[in-house]
Amino acid sequence: MGECGGRPELVRARKRLGMNQDEAAEALLVAPGTLSRWERGTQDVRPVYRARIAQVFGVSGAEVERWLHGTEPVATELWPLPDFSDLSVTATVGSAEKLWRGELDLDRRHLLATLPFVPAALDGWLSAWSYSVPVGTAARETGRGVVGLSDVARIEEMLRTFNAIELQYGGGVIRPAVVDCLNTVVAPLLRGSYTDDIGSALMSAAAGMTTLAGWTAFDLARHGQAQHYFGQALKLAKTADDPLTGIHVLVCMAQQAFHLNKPEYELLLARAATETARRSEAPASVMAVVTAKEARATGFRTRPDRTGDRHSGKRIERLIEESRLACARGADDRDPAWVMDYDEPEVGAQLSVAWRLLGRNDLAADYAERAVRAFEVRRPRSAQLNRVAAGHAYLGMGEVEQAVETVRAAVPAARSLASSRLVERIRRFDRRLRPYEKTVQVREFRAYLHQQLAS
Repeated sequence: MGECGGRPELVRARKRLGMNQDEAAEALLVAPGTLSRWERGTQDVRPVYRARIAQVFGVSGAEVERWLHGTEPVATELWPLPDFSDLSVTATVGSAEKLWRGELDLDRRHLLATLPFVPAALDGWLSAWSYSVPVGTAARETGRGVVGLSDVARIEEMLRTFNAIELQYGGGVIRPAVVDCLNTVVAPLLRGSYTDDIGSALMSAAAGMTTLAGWTAFDLARHGQAQHYFGQALKLAKTADDPLTGIHVLVCMAQQAFHLNKPEYELLLARAATETARRSEAPASVMAVVTAKEARATGFRTRPDRTGDRHSGKRIERLIEESRLACARGADDRDPAWVMDYDEPEVGAQLSVAWRLLGRNDLAADYAERAVRAFEVRRPRSAQLNRVAAGHAYLGMGEVEQAVETVRAAVPAARSLASSRLVERIRRFDRRLRPYEKTVQVREFRAYLHQQLAS
């Protein structure tokens, strides 16, 4: 369609995703007026935005060019979201390698880091995760070199090492090493030959490393990039027919939706994790995590602290109790490796938010403070995040001075830890202080915050 005749196919593509112009513009990182001019055909679309259109609407570059001009695609790298329509080993390995390899080139790495988060993509992923049937085998009969259990164990050991560093120092510290590992260690093994059992274990290990790469991007506030990695990790877990690894990916995705203020999607993801756990008869430690996540997600979606929704409030309380009882059952020899990061204090940190959304700020503060004490030495970033959570709870109780002093203690770490997420949490707390901005405590806190973060 020519420049002056409008672009009805672009409009139809947006409407098929259920997006209005404002929502699509937000996903494409442009102003609504810019998108409107694109759709009317009165403004050209630069190559970088053509790539984003393809990514957001889930089509090829050729299709975008047809919508815009009816010509051949321009020479620009496109980043399609993971496609769950083909779960074969070949397709899964190919899409994973394309994603990982993209970060080796500086220009492509920059484009990937600036991609938008696309909520509409999650519906299709969840449907595929819940209802699609994995391929009959994860074996690969042709390839360079035979892959064995020792190779899988090497990936798992590297993942444990990276994860320990990430918990201590934040995602920015280890992200380059994780991406390098995916390209130089994991990808060559995926291109090898392996039996069904080895293939499943290899896909699961690759999913774990890909999830960590997504998590580190999330911690650096690169949300579209993180979403791509989480989606690819979920596809790897599905190809491996590994529900426990898939649960971990869904839990991470729910955390991202919570951070991005997408309550409806956090609840969808958390419920998918819980349903998968129940269906697969997951061990108690996993049930403790998913029910805590669903409790928080339900509270975030329904806000009984504001609405007085008693039905939702009772459901949240039931989920909290289920999580607490599951946590008390302790370890199981079926526990997946990732669940070790969700010990009792970490589950309690999730429940702290659920209690706050129920309006029980006293319990919320108690759970958050316990998490701070548990994490002070071994997980400094988690300790500071829970300090901020405790500050929100104290503010909910009207204890402004206590709230400000609690969060003030987290500010120095925001400078030293490579975590954009911690900085954003502190800034969100600061925005909640507006009703009290004339008080001495708040004025002093804001001056201190400005000085610390500015320097």
